[in-house]
Amino acid sequence: MKKIIYFILGLTLSCAVCSCDDYLDINTDPDNPTAVNASSDVRLPWIQHYYGYATGTAAMRTNTILGLLTQTSTTSANGLLAAWNPAQSSCTTVYQNFYVGAAVNIDPMIENAKQKGEYHYIGAGYAIKAMGFMLMLDLHGELPVQEMGVLKTNPTYDDGKKMYELIMGYLDEAIKYLEMDQEVGATSLAKGDTWNSGNVDKWLKLCHGLKARYMLRLSKKAEGTGLYNFNMDGILAEIEKGPQSNSDNIIVKHENKAGDQTNFTVSDPYSANYVWDATGYGATQRATRYYANLLNNTFTGGSMITDPRASKLLPAMMSNIVVNESGEIQNYIWKRDVGVDMMNEAIRQEGGPLTSVFVVGTETSYVASEGGLPLTYNISDQTARNNFLAAASAIHKTKVDGSKITVVYQKGAAYVNSTNYLRAGDTIYVNMRSNHMDTGGRSVVNQYYYPSSAAPYVGGTGTFFARPNSDTYVLTYAEMCFIKAEILLRKGKKGDALTAYKAGIQASFDQMQTKLNTWKTAGSVNPDEMPMNAADITAYMSSAAVVQNSANLTMADIMRQKLIALGLNAENWVDARRFNYSAGNIKDFGVVYIDYKRPKEFTATNKIVGANPGELTYWFRRFSQSTHESNYNLTQLMASNKLAMKDPIWSCPVWWDCSTDEEYYGYIK
Repeated sequence: MKKIIYFILGLTLSCAVCSCDDYLDINTDPDNPTAVNASSDVRLPWIQHYYGYATGTAAMRTNTILGLLTQTSTTSANGLLAAWNPAQSSCTTVYQNFYVGAAVNIDPMIENAKQKGEYHYIGAGYAIKAMGFMLMLDLHGELPVQEMGVLKTNPTYDDGKKMYELIMGYLDEAIKYLEMDQEVGATSLAKGDTWNSGNVDKWLKLCHGLKARYMLRLSKKAEGTGLYNFNMDGILAEIEKGPQSNSDNIIVKHENKAGDQTNFTVSDPYSANYVWDATGYGATQRATRYYANLLNNTFTGGSMITDPRASKLLPAMMSNIVVNESGEIQNYIWKRDVGVDMMNEAIRQEGGPLTSVFVVGTETSYVASEGGLPLTYNISDQTARNNFLAAASAIHKTKVDGSKITVVYQKGAAYVNSTNYLRAGDTIYVNMRSNHMDTGGRSVVNQYYYPSSAAPYVGGTGTFFARPNSDTYVLTYAEMCFIKAEILLRKGKKGDALTAYKAGIQASFDQMQTKLNTWKTAGSVNPDEMPMNAADITAYMSSAAVVQNSANLTMADIMRQKLIALGLNAENWVDARRFNYSAGNIKDFGVVYIDYKRPKEFTATNKIVGANPGELTYWFRRFSQSTHESNYNLTQLMASNKLAMKDPIWSCPVWWDCSTDEEYYGYIK
């Protein structure tokens, strides 16, 4: 393991440090253990890892833009994303991990594999090359692809249309090589493949599924059978060659273990889930009210029927804790996160959501004679004061002095350290964090977030897609079902669309249930890691929360369920852009993202410049380029897009997000 780590570190760090001279070139010293003659089975797992880490970070950041996640911070890079006031500092990690960690290794692996007849490694290399550059296109719009890694200090940019052509060509190459028989004596793909354990059939299904996914990006283009057209029949044909059940899902398994080696870019554990690294690792991440409403079906026109998946996706915390004199927990209730309302309240600008603190009894402000920690609120409005007093008195000791109410928080109580009464009490905003063995020191089956090492109070149960030992779902059967449902609905085949839509929901439940059963078998004590009640799933599938009549099926129904099934996945942001968020101006589908609004605290009209929802530029549509590009390849960067390094770049659509080439080039030329 250490030899492999030294290899990748030496390779990538030499790239990062020497970028100004050799751009993303690699170390070619034949006497150095970091030389380019590393075997395919050594390179592939690290290519997979760094591509995976890039997607995990992209998932957190794009779902923050989309309004499924937010942060307590209003000034950090990711906190700025939540307010749609982005900074270039948000643009480095994804780029760096793909370009510097993964991409520089792919072509050398392919060339080495060609020499040895390791055709399946070639196929895997081309597949990941396609996936990585599509991620770059989705985020940045234009980047060097053809000249990436060549001996040039200023590689030329490819525009979005050319990038798409190259990407689809890489997938065709991947399929070609994966369908070939390896030469006698060639290294088995199983030796280096961390995704599919060398299962070539699953790799082929991945490639065809990716083709369906990427062809769907062209839904704004003219219909037709060409490479640059929206080819609905072609998408359906690729779906038939992609995953056909959950057993075909392309999954990366992760571990929560102590003493794990760490990522060279940000020192996160190698073995842990990529989304956890970006989302569940820090204590500042929160779910939003928009996301909670989707899961609870409390959006406008919703059924008000809670999705059984909600308790696995929205974390809970201990509240109303009762302890004995020794500090041992006698009783408590789980309080489920209600999400931060980013779209209707400027809550973060008003001092919330703040981090909750558990009373442990050793605080300097703790008054033993009163049995707790007193906090005083001055509430001038009588009605508000009366309501607050009634709610607080039901749980805590209280004292009244005119307009002032003092609440005595006992041991085990969670409180927000603010004298704003609107922020008082056990917080309803639960962070997404789960402790890692290295960061929390707790048992691997005790996947909670403990805000204090001094007390066993649980500050968060975590979320399904972002625990250290959660799986990464690269491509799933559920996604294929929802793509199929969308295409069939577009073609007017609503009965078949309904069948695919329901199959996607069921596949999502089954996929989650499989993992939950694994956690239960491993001995988990976390209730949010326990399997869902089968009867609840059955009841939900036949309820008003799921469309039962094909005549009533809408695009909003399909995309809502797809978003839930995908979890924290960058594809959610792709879909939102394809339908122009909540503009309601895509064909006759109406508003697809119901109740969606730009963040209430949004003020960056210099960056997101559109004046009304019908304009593409009213919405967040891309990232600016990484500092690697602006520092070392500025001339080509500026030539690639007239808006490069200018504020409006964030609302400039990428190629596939435009209906015509003329529209796209009108933005960038």
